Amino acid sequence: MAVHLQREIDNLKKEIMTVCAMAEQSVHNATLAITKRDEVLARSVIDKDVKLDQMEVKVEEACLKVLALHQPVAADLRFIIAVLKINNDLERIGDLGVNIAERAVFLANEPSTAVSFDFAGMAARAQAMLRKSIDALVNLDTELAREVRASDDEVDAMNRQMYLKVQEAIRSHPEQVESLIHLLSASRHLERMADHATNIAEDVIYMIEGEVIRHRAEEYKSQISH
Repeated sequence: MAVHLQREIDNLKKEIMTVCAMAEQSVHNATLAITKRDEVLARSVIDKDVKLDQMEVKVEEACLKVLALHQPVAADLRFIIAVLKINNDLERIGDLGVNIAERAVFLANEPSTAVSFDFAGMAARAQAMLRKSIDALVNLDTELAREVRASDDEVDAMNRQMYLKVQEAIRSHPEQVESLIHLLSASRHLERMADHATNIAEDVIYMIEGEVIRHRAEEYKSQISH
């Protein structure tokens, strides 16, 4: 039984990595579509979302099968539960990629706005958080998971910076208000992606240490500042 369970767990690791790669690619391409004003690329992101949804269902069904057939306990049980939760976060990240792509479709047919903002840089930071959170899961690395939690503030700050830039641009160029709102929306979706990566990191810490640390951000910040 133990050998079969380990094989199933190894397969789950591979499948959750696949879902992660698909979600990350969705956000990357959607962000690129905004910066390049590429409507074709944006629509391809939207069209491919169905494959990610199917993969999410496949992973969920695999988790439920393992629970039913092998009745795992202790660390193995926490791993399966973590994968179930992480799988849902990854599907939501894919949806955020679609949301960004929809903003890109609109912006592709509009004049450039007065806002100068590093979408690619913000997306790269959010994607790095996602990558690290999945690496932490696969390698059982709580230190890496905690790095992800610490990185969330940086993406939050970039989103706030975007809000201020859009606010200023709306006053200066009211005729561009619709495009500016779409840009702000895309920034907010990237910020939410970082939140989901943080959720994954917190689930990894729970899986390894058996401790729920969600909603303890302020306590954590206090610890690392000393």
